[in-house]
Amino acid sequence: MQQIIDRFFRYVKIDTQSNPNNEAAFPSTEKQWDLANILVQELKDMGMQDVHIDKHAYIMATLPSNLDYDVPTVGFIAHMDTSPDFTGTNVKPQIHKNYDGKDIVLNKDKNIILSPDYFEDLLQYKGQTIITTDGTTLLGADDKAGITEIMCAMQYLINNPDIKHGAIRVAFTPDEEVGKGAHKFDVEKFNADWAYTIDGSQVGELEYENFNAAGAKVTITGRSVHPGYAKGKMVNSMLISSEFINALPADETPQTTTGYEGFFHVYGMEGNVEKTEIGLIIRDHDRKKFEARKIQVQQIVDDINLRLGKDAVAVEIKDQYFNMREKVEPVMHIVDIAEDAMKALNIKPLIKAIRGGTDGSQLSYMGLPCPNIFAGGHNFHGRFEYVPVESMELAIKTIVKIAELTAEKFK
Repeated sequence: MQQIIDRFFRYVKIDTQSNPNNEAAFPSTEKQWDLANILVQELKDMGMQDVHIDKHAYIMATLPSNLDYDVPTVGFIAHMDTSPDFTGTNVKPQIHKNYDGKDIVLNKDKNIILSPDYFEDLLQYKGQTIITTDGTTLLGADDKAGITEIMCAMQYLINNPDIKHGAIRVAFTPDEEVGKGAHKFDVEKFNADWAYTIDGSQVGELEYENFNAAGAKVTITGRSVHPGYAKGKMVNSMLISSEFINALPADETPQTTTGYEGFFHVYGMEGNVEKTEIGLIIRDHDRKKFEARKIQVQQIVDDINLRLGKDAVAVEIKDQYFNMREKVEPVMHIVDIAEDAMKALNIKPLIKAIRGGTDGSQLSYMGLPCPNIFAGGHNFHGRFEYVPVESMELAIKTIVKIAELTAEKFK
């Protein structure tokens, strides 16, 4: 357990926050190289083979098979960057041993408290060792817990050659948090039959469904005139933007939906009388409903323009990723193996749809079927993020068990 903690602390103290506004650069921040270079050296030091890092900071390595027969090559993937939504600079992780089920004071001076009254999931981990932030940064368990677990699992397999397994490929990627994590991933070079992202939350999560996703940029063009003489002449783009927003279904937002329910999410707006821009994301698990949502946005724009008698509103809609279920269902044995691995460890599988996306959704459409497995953390992307060490230990055991079961299944 101490080795897990030491490795995790080493990684989270390295700032790897990505930048959504630096689209031209890859990775989007130079500091992601700081962790990447450390991981490359650690992979080499532990005895992994074919360790390689490319010009975009994608890391790949191989643990060779120790079998005398051929089995499929399985991959495990995690991302190095942390969310741009909350600072990852100067992370100070804290350990809380034998958690008593009460409030955890993250920062006494700033009165920042992690409370089970608000975050009920904490109560699942009474008696365990919990790692938190000091309340001033995120922790970075998303996805440095996943990196830690993959590295520890590979070290364990190297140290225990009596555990039989086929060839295992591992990869660590940049820029997942800004949606680019799979964009330059070389699936052919990775050369795995399938893979798992270790990027989920609580113990037992096993996900092979995610949202279909699109982003939309709505631009409203107005006309500025002196307000004292504006009658019949001024066109206020901000008022038109409110008309657009009000035309979206009020009960189909992130805060009003759950499970398989899709939504429209206005995440940003900036403007003045002359021009207003709205950032919108469109999500739905069902592909037909997803396509209908995009048509609905376009129809709202067309209706406003028709009322105005001119094209004052324009929308650009771009698909971002699709539901991986379409690509995973034909090879459902890869989900079954992960489920069987958890059951063998007395972990209750929590098979559910992701209300978001992962690198795995894009990779699945690139030819690498890639479900998602728990990494153990909670409350990602904020000051209340935490991860139980025991959950990380179970993730490590799950990775090892998947390798074992794959060798047995294909014998």
